[in-house]
Amino acid sequence: MPHGIDPAATAWLLASTALVLLMTPGLAIFYGGMVRTTGVLNMIMMSFISIPLVTVAWLLLGYTLAFSNDAGDGIIGNLAHFGMAGIDPSTTHGTVPEILFATFQLTFAIITAALVSGAIADRAKFAAWMVFVPVWAILVYSVVAHWVWGPGGWLHDLGVLDYAGGLVVEIVSGASALALALVLGPRIGFKSEAMRPHNLPFVLLGVGLLWFGWFGFNAGSALAANGTASAIFLNTLVAGCLGMLGWLVVEQARDGHATTFGAASGVVAGLVAITPSCGTVNTLGALVVGLAAGMICSFAVGWKFKFGYDDSLDVVGVHFVGGIIGVLLIGLLAAKVMTAGPQGLFFGGGLAQLGKQALAVIVVAGYAFIVSYVLGKLVDRLIGFRVSAEDETSGIDFAQHAETAYSEGVHGHLPRRPGQLGHHPILGEHARAEERS
Repeated sequence: MPHGIDPAATAWLLASTALVLLMTPGLAIFYGGMVRTTGVLNMIMMSFISIPLVTVAWLLLGYTLAFSNDAGDGIIGNLAHFGMAGIDPSTTHGTVPEILFATFQLTFAIITAALVSGAIADRAKFAAWMVFVPVWAILVYSVVAHWVWGPGGWLHDLGVLDYAGGLVVEIVSGASALALALVLGPRIGFKSEAMRPHNLPFVLLGVGLLWFGWFGFNAGSALAANGTASAIFLNTLVAGCLGMLGWLVVEQARDGHATTFGAASGVVAGLVAITPSCGTVNTLGALVVGLAAGMICSFAVGWKFKFGYDDSLDVVGVHFVGGIIGVLLIGLLAAKVMTAGPQGLFFGGGLAQLGKQALAVIVVAGYAFIVSYVLGKLVDRLIGFRVSAEDETSGIDFAQHAETAYSEGVHGHLPRRPGQLGHHPILGEHARAEERS
């Protein structure tokens, strides 16, 4: 074994990497359950296609831009590891192989891209999404990752705390999602039609997979199998639990019902908020973070109706708002026992850390929104980002993939236009049999 590699830390990071990768299929099931029957496959595919697209972008440019030594002014890394040059099983990052650290960070980039897709459900061209994702991963994700986590990154050197991705994952995905929602515009029927989740068991199954993977997401970021990872593991559990309870309390008081959809959303809100703070707050702090996120995000998901942006699956209301809550609460609740240094206002640390966290929120959100909006507009101008009104109305699954999730379609028949299925090797025969009958 190469000198300096800790076998226990390496084993834990291998497991954590697998857990985080599982989160993207979990997200696909979660998102797939939240859309209507005519958009299930497209929604799932937008998550799954993010895996190879981001992987290629990350190996070529993303990792070196994010985690190589700073190229100047704390803005971006250098090209020392272009195409993963100079990284082999013997090179290390701390006490783990650098090739494993790069893979672990890759799984973060993948799910961040997949999260964005929830805001444009039911109306985005699949080809346009495939063009958007790898460019976005380099121009937005890798840049912010360097600012916050990279050696010499300016927010890192400023002392901003983001343990596992409140800024890099949650706020970046939420701000980017808002930008794309504005580029594409609202769905047909937004505000006038009920667009309920078609499969709540899917939603809960997806949340279960996400919660399971989130332990690798947060505790794996310790890069060690030690007491810190154990504390983070518990914080992740506590915040998810309190997020669920907080959301359900609001639902019961406001609507008279505690719903399964609310329970799932509350778990995600709590997990989102604890992501940046999992390594900086104690267990009591995790309770506060999860409860605050569950309650506030339960109101935030309704803002889209007030302000008119169609964030289809509430990426803004949960991930953007939840990420802000988690990042800002570090400035209040950071405990020295976890940070080994910086403390929040409530622990005698003054307002300095809160100011740094607030600055980071503004800068990261602004950068991600602007670049994503410009990139979305550029893709829209070049190839068109939104499907036609006819395809959106008849069903994006069939229009984009020539498939449907359910053989009976929506109203007891396949949603197709004449002749569309004729040459499909499987569905064509189904259509011809249907026509004969």
